Amino acid sequence: MQNTYSTLFYPKGSNTDKNGLVPIYARITVNGKRSEFSIKRKVSQSKWNSEAGKLKGTTIEVREFNRFLNNVRTKINKLYDKLVENEETITADKLKLLYQGKSLKPKMLLAIFQEHNDKIENLVGKEYAPGTIERYKTAKKHVEDFIKLEYRASDIPVKDVDHKFITGLEYYLKTERNCAHNTAIKYVTNFKKIIRIAFANDWISKDPFLNWKAKLKIVEREFLTEDEIQRIIEKELHTERLDQVKDIFLFSCFTGLAYADVKKLATNDVVLGIDGGKWIKINRSKTDTRSSIPLLPTALAILEKYQEHPEVSKNGKLLPVLSNQKMNAYIKEIADLCKIHKNLTFHLARHTFATTITLSNGVSIESVSKMLGHKNLRTTQHYAKILDQKVSEDMMTLRNKMQNNPVFN
Repeated sequence: MQNTYSTLFYPKGSNTDKNGLVPIYARITVNGKRSEFSIKRKVSQSKWNSEAGKLKGTTIEVREFNRFLNNVRTKINKLYDKLVENEETITADKLKLLYQGKSLKPKMLLAIFQEHNDKIENLVGKEYAPGTIERYKTAKKHVEDFIKLEYRASDIPVKDVDHKFITGLEYYLKTERNCAHNTAIKYVTNFKKIIRIAFANDWISKDPFLNWKAKLKIVEREFLTEDEIQRIIEKELHTERLDQVKDIFLFSCFTGLAYADVKKLATNDVVLGIDGGKWIKINRSKTDTRSSIPLLPTALAILEKYQEHPEVSKNGKLLPVLSNQKMNAYIKEIADLCKIHKNLTFHLARHTFATTITLSNGVSIESVSKMLGHKNLRTTQHYAKILDQKVSEDMMTLRNKMQNNPVFN
């Protein structure tokens, strides 16, 4: 990429000394970004030619001073030409440091990654959900381990990241870390943000991700059928803890709320809706988007069941939710007891709400998207599967209309 570059000199009038002299500064500009420094010389501002960027006059002192300015400019130009010749990243700050003879420590990849993660962690609960920082921490650990394995180093300069590094990282995640394709792509995408930060700050001259494309595989998400939901509802469980997990899982099936949102659900999140019934209105933990969900009778009954539960009374939440790990372990046990041969997780309840509870019963995808708190319909389409039964019902309605319409007979 062709750089725009210039060097000029100017008097800093705000720093006039007691003798009426002002310091002269050099200003280097590269691609619109400036860096300035004093050249350790002072002049009378009245003698400065702003248009020419030098002193007025022809005296020996003036000629000596202007020759000094030319020498400064020539030295900076030579430094610039050397960076161009070596195909290095050129910034105004780098030229200034080189001119001043200061060492240029390369920006290190993992140091930039850690600085990014520290900022994210400080904003958890304000702009980011706890899960976000955990993903970035894991991504950094994978990059760190990859560097140790492939480069035999604890860190590398960010300028050394190229297309080979990126594809190597992806391969490492799929082989050494045994990540599924989509999981590997998501970690590389997390890493991509760090490289974009480096590019935006001119720490690298080109984006190594330019020719790398993220291609996620479409995953068929599982969900519960009506029969499977009914089996769970009717199943008598042998412990109070299992029964409690069953209820909370079913609550998610009938509201579409993710684990983090069920866990934080509080009294003020349940309000009277436009229809006079009870609604949940909550900002999603993951995206901070608003979910508005009319409560179905099954979900209402579960909330009422736990109104007097000691854990609920103690922490002000509406349901006694265990840790995500424990919830998922108990949910798998419930699946075995109900003879449901699917990989049941808490998140599967959200898919079930989108598919079996809402879309297959005629709720529009726009309404489902609003209840799930999605920002666009494309996200909702990943969750929601139109069942063959619903397709059959819709086509039967069309056939009936066509039979009664002489245009189609």
